[in-house]
Amino acid sequence: MTTRVVLATRNPGKLREMQTLLAPLNWTLIGQAELDIPSAPEEGLTFIENALGKARHVAALSGLPCLADDSGLVVPALAGAPGIHSARYAGEPTSDQANNNKLLAALQDVVDRSAHFYCALVFLQHANHPAPEIACGRWNGRIGDRAVGENGFGYDPVFIPDGPDGSDSEIQTAAELPSAIKNARSHRGQAVRALLQLLTS
Repeated sequence: MTTRVVLATRNPGKLREMQTLLAPLNWTLIGQAELDIPSAPEEGLTFIENALGKARHVAALSGLPCLADDSGLVVPALAGAPGIHSARYAGEPTSDQANNNKLLAALQDVVDRSAHFYCALVFLQHANHPAPEIACGRWNGRIGDRAVGENGFGYDPVFIPDGPDGSDSEIQTAAELPSAIKNARSHRGQAVRALLQLLTS
């Protein structure tokens, strides 16, 4: 029997990516926009707190199991920014291009361009589920000096991930990687595999 699960996002790019990553589960994954559920206020101080808040909000309004992620880009040279404010880094209305432009401007004269994507995933059977499944992933890399690539979304065009061996020899941005390679290596891919292990063990 197929389980309907709501993904707590209004981002169609994230929904498509998660549908691919979660294909091993017998889920019909739908976005909260399809149910006309408004976004939850993000009041936490960490990715996990925000993911949990989003999951409880959407599960309560939908009456369905909910999967929520909170992810973002962490740049140590910017004291961790954009961090939990990644989606709205350049203000409202949200714009990937504006966020990337602001990030590149902030790093214009910065030598240390190291960065990592972080993803916290939370799955709730229902809004009051007392024992949520929580999985996290981290993708290390650095910020390039310009936006390159058409794949992906968010900060993908400016993020150059470390190579599979952990070196910084890669020259392609996340937005230049084929989807299969990105999903195998990304923070979200890592978190989903950890979640799949929790849900199937």
